[in-house]
Amino acid sequence: MIEGAVNISDDQRPTILIVDDEAMNIELLRAYLDETYDVISATSGKKALELIEDDLPDIILLDVMMPEMNGYEVCEVLKKNPETQFIPIIMVTALSGRNDWIAGIEAGADEFLTKPVNKLELMTRINSLLRLKKLHSDLLAERDKLNLQNRIRSVLTQIIPSLLRTLSPEQKNIVIHQMIDMVVDALLKDTNPEDSMMKYECVGDLCCQVINQLGAQFDVESSEEGNKSISGNHCPWGKEEAQSNPILCTLTRGIFSRIISMSGEDVEIDVIETMGNGDECCLFEIIDLD
Repeated sequence: MIEGAVNISDDQRPTILIVDDEAMNIELLRAYLDETYDVISATSGKKALELIEDDLPDIILLDVMMPEMNGYEVCEVLKKNPETQFIPIIMVTALSGRNDWIAGIEAGADEFLTKPVNKLELMTRINSLLRLKKLHSDLLAERDKLNLQNRIRSVLTQIIPSLLRTLSPEQKNIVIHQMIDMVVDALLKDTNPEDSMMKYECVGDLCCQVINQLGAQFDVESSEEGNKSISGNHCPWGKEEAQSNPILCTLTRGIFSRIISMSGEDVEIDVIETMGNGDECCLFEIIDLD
């Protein structure tokens, strides 16, 4: 692998799609890339579009001069499609005129390489675009995370308190448990709970990691006696919302209890202070049952 090359994981290498109507050009580029990347190829623009429908590559090396559908046309189709518009495209061309480069930019190309392709230049351009693609993906993931936080908080702080006023105590318990399940499942949907447990020194750390996704600022504290507690002065629901709807604090405790039950640890959580009860911070004690 070249120095500084982007590799997602040991068993998931970035995929490069080579599109060229000349088999010799494909084999040359494949020889440059095979050691570092997974390489797929297509010998026409139409075949490339069909291939991309089934398997989205991380980067496309796109020849310009092809029959039936040239590289500019393929690039325009991909950049207009929301599913493929952020796949980096490197136009590979024997053309070097100013108008040719302008046509590529107008089509949406991200980079250009002139034939014959230099291996070091090729690898450098690919690595640079992969880093930008990863940054973009990380930003989208962060945006989705914030959107998830806002949706969950909106439902729980606006809809649920009003709904609970009309329910019997038995029905309230059912709704609260359903909301707890919804929150925990949503925040842990992309992780294996058993794997997550292995990353934390104690279950309290995982409780904090989950609740902090909703905007809280909770930490695990240890006393001189070795007891642990979860505390924070930034409520996940908002201080005013929690004080006007104390039932939200019950949801926080329920989320912690659900995570503890998933962990298999022989502990339970006890409420000491909550902002919903007018306290200045939230404090939950982790009680060891051994």
